[in-house]
Amino acid sequence: MSMELSIILAMAIPAVGAVLIALSGRIPNLRETITLLTAIALFLNVLNLLGPVLDGERPEVHLLDMFPGLAIAFKVEPLGMMFSLIASGLWILNSIYSIGYMRGNKEKHQTRFYICFAIAISATLGLAYSANLLTLFIFYEVLTFSTYPLVSHKGNETALKGARTYLGILVTTSVAFLFFAIAWTYSATGTLDFVDGGILGGKVEGPLMGLLLMLFIYGIGKAAVMPVHRWLPAAMVAPTPVSALLHAVAVVKSGVFSVVKVIVYTFGIDNLVTSGSADWLVYISGFTIIAASMVALRQDNLKRRLAYSTISQLSYVVLAAAILTPISAVGAALHIAAHAFGKITLFFAAGSIYTAAHKTEVSQLNGIGWKMPITMTAFAIGALSMIGLPPTAGFVSKWYIIQGAMSSENFVALSVVILSTLLNAGYFLPIIYAAFFRQAEPKGPDDHGGHHDHHGEAPLPIVIAITSTATLTILMFFFPDVALELAQQMIGGIQ
Repeated sequence: MSMELSIILAMAIPAVGAVLIALSGRIPNLRETITLLTAIALFLNVLNLLGPVLDGERPEVHLLDMFPGLAIAFKVEPLGMMFSLIASGLWILNSIYSIGYMRGNKEKHQTRFYICFAIAISATLGLAYSANLLTLFIFYEVLTFSTYPLVSHKGNETALKGARTYLGILVTTSVAFLFFAIAWTYSATGTLDFVDGGILGGKVEGPLMGLLLMLFIYGIGKAAVMPVHRWLPAAMVAPTPVSALLHAVAVVKSGVFSVVKVIVYTFGIDNLVTSGSADWLVYISGFTIIAASMVALRQDNLKRRLAYSTISQLSYVVLAAAILTPISAVGAALHIAAHAFGKITLFFAAGSIYTAAHKTEVSQLNGIGWKMPITMTAFAIGALSMIGLPPTAGFVSKWYIIQGAMSSENFVALSVVILSTLLNAGYFLPIIYAAFFRQAEPKGPDDHGGHHDHHGEAPLPIVIAITSTATLTILMFFFPDVALELAQQMIGGIQ
């Protein structure tokens, strides 16, 4: 198979899968079999591109010209290769998990759920392989609209309100800021292509470059840099597999991926260093990391605590990119992968707890580790990764971010990482301690307390998925070679 065909198939496979899922909706077993086979086929297709990219090739496809000099085009560079591997690989595990969760909780509209999920993955791959800002913008918007039905899945007033907040913030920021930033970039440079070293050097200078960067950062609302973050906790009304999609597989990853891609391939790290136009971003991302961590400390609802943890962890990627050193850029790319594995494990655990025990609050989890040892062990692994402790993937990415901060003598960034690590421990370790070392509450008359008398682990598909993602979180610590090579190739031209 040619590499050009593989690029097209990366978007076509999930799109065709969505059609087949719709046609098989009346037969749940067939529908879910098609979902799994589609996810596996996509991952194998993406793997077909990995070898050539590692060997230095950059396959590309020019699809069509929308306007003179503005094309929908795709190019597989190292960062996009990493993102596509994460999204396609985790779709398999999320699909397995979804079977157990959607059936275990007797969710309605399951066919619609699988259709929209497949469309969202197709958009994610299009975004990952975008060769220019126009292509990225188109697939960014498709991803937003395809995930709206997933956020509003339950159909009640709470879900609809959360989904309106989700859609309103993401569309407003992309239209008001991102589109304007893209138009400004084209006006200044005559191109929107992603190029090693950037395209803005000598075209936009001084304070204007800082303003343009600000438009991109806040236009890419999916990166959830404060104050453009409220959509993310609002979207927690969605079923847990959707939360996993939002936080680990596609949506927020498309945000920080886009931020890193714009900094590296549109602005150029060397250009930003010379101009000093990104200094403010260290402070804004650092504030987001600390503020979101402090909010997470006060959340009793488990999914909301994880949501604010995600806001904080996303800004690790933004902070690392803003440090503007090659090693910190490597850390930014690695943290996209590390956060994906760790956070999907945490959300899978939250959904497992809800499915088996119907518990949603942190205060209800005393002693649950003895009833659900697989789930809570996996949760502990994901939590240790978010804190940044070995032997987990989070340690690898944080190590590079810290090294980047130290090499540039950026003590603000270094202080943020150290303080936030303590805060991460503050809102994760008590959950693990309570699960394994505190006594469960006795059964109360309303049967809504923190007791765990009549449940064990969640259904088998959930256990398989959560065990797999926890294992990946550890494996990345011991075998980071592929992710590290892709990250280093991304910054290969930076001195």
